[in-house]
Amino acid sequence: MDSSARQVLEQRIRECCQRGDIEQAVKMALEGYGPEFLRLLGSILHDRELARDAYGAFSERLLLDLPDFRWECSFRTWAYQVARHIGYRMAASSAAREEPVSHGALQGEVQPERSQTSPWLQTTVKARFRALREQLTPHEQTILLLRLDRRMSWHDVARNLASPDEALSPGELNRRAAVLRQQFQRIKERLRELAREAELFSSQTPAPF
Repeated sequence: MDSSARQVLEQRIRECCQRGDIEQAVKMALEGYGPEFLRLLGSILHDRELARDAYGAFSERLLLDLPDFRWECSFRTWAYQVARHIGYRMAASSAAREEPVSHGALQGEVQPERSQTSPWLQTTVKARFRALREQLTPHEQTILLLRLDRRMSWHDVARNLASPDEALSPGELNRRAAVLRQQFQRIKERLRELAREAELFSSQTPAPF
């Protein structure tokens, strides 16, 4: 992808985020940058199947963390950091028990068709994430529903969770929005814990959301 096409893609991803459409932003990012991210994970892990597992976890991590991305760098730069972090953690945990293929062989394998490089678009990834969410408390599920599915700002989430007869001052609204952001971080930790308990990842591998 040349620099002009990358600039257009970055702008489209950011516009989706500004609208609160995180799922579309992730879908667009994986369609545009997916092969790059998969090759990066392949170069770290030297194993095709492990790279695919890491790519699926990377897709889920984008969905969870993109709402809090501050755009202090490009999406691509930030996402590369996320992918590297996941790749290195999975490589460290698998090194003792997996025999890697050669780097040259991997280069020929980790260039699948577009439909394979976008696991976020595949039912299995969505189903995994949905199954994890269903194990959260009703309050936690509501926060995810309002923030991720309905794409509300934190202020709107706070208003939605308030009692119908409550009149929130600007100060109280800001306080509740801040609390909700903290709760959202804890929910992500809870999702990681549930993933480990469900053995979605090896017990020796930290769930890389």
